[in-house]
Amino acid sequence: MPAISASAPGKIILFGEHAVVYGQPAIAIPVTQVAARAVVMARPTATSGEVLIDAPDIQTISLLQDLPAEHPLARILRILQAHLGLPAYPAFHLRVTSTIPIAGGMGSGAAVAVAILRAVSAFLNCPLDDATVNKLAFESEKSFHGTPSGVDNTVITYAQPIYFRRGQPFEKLATAAPHTFVIADSGQPGSTAEMVGAVRQRWKTDPRQMETCFEHIGEIVQQARSALESSQTRGLGSLMNKNHSFLQQIGVSTPFLDALVKAALQAGALGAKLSGAGGGGNIIALVETSNAEQVAARLSIAGAVRTIVTTLKPHSL
Repeated sequence: MPAISASAPGKIILFGEHAVVYGQPAIAIPVTQVAARAVVMARPTATSGEVLIDAPDIQTISLLQDLPAEHPLARILRILQAHLGLPAYPAFHLRVTSTIPIAGGMGSGAAVAVAILRAVSAFLNCPLDDATVNKLAFESEKSFHGTPSGVDNTVITYAQPIYFRRGQPFEKLATAAPHTFVIADSGQPGSTAEMVGAVRQRWKTDPRQMETCFEHIGEIVQQARSALESSQTRGLGSLMNKNHSFLQQIGVSTPFLDALVKAALQAGALGAKLSGAGGGGNIIALVETSNAEQVAARLSIAGAVRTIVTTLKPHSL
């Protein structure tokens, strides 16, 4: 039996981080230039139930039965097994690799889950539809993040831009034209929990000022949605700059992230902002396709440890 494979992209927050916690909308997009990949091969001479997991990126090679129940790869396989009602898996070899930075705010864990769900279910001749993949990947996310928003698994499953507001159903976004972005990793670790907690403390100290910032960010997100849907590329860049300014005001940027944003703009980017929780992590810059490599090079000179050039292709609903 030939090997069965599946892949899933990364994701990044384009607009609205932090304000989304306070009831404002946000937009996330897939990053297709990086991906997780799962390959499944039958092991016809092995005992039924022997699933060999090979994940070199996390230095793991083990039988499923020997992994702790809370191990992320074991967890997603057990979720799938329960969903399919299988008493045991047939013997197979699962190899998992990824080019998505781990713990970089780009959905590495969710992408691995989606790739495994698709590859293993196809190997078992029980392929899952997108809605089921999304549901099971979300279950996997909950086992590690407690109360995740569901953004990562949704953007990654559908590989489409997502508009979301807390407590409301996700909306897939149509995009009228391609947009090219450069993502730059600062190399500085940022803790989402710590940054969310710090913003919460500032909100408690001065709720009026913080809520004003959140409301402005929400307005930017609405305008960005219109810009994406109508291919207003330059307008989108200006909105990224404004969003970054408010993220500075709520205290989640850093001097180095600001320096990377400035370097991107000086190199000709149409707009740039931090992406994610802040305190470290990534910035994202909107660029002309012809200028993408120049901006990426300038960001590397400015100290970024990694750059990714990605194109958001047009999407219809």
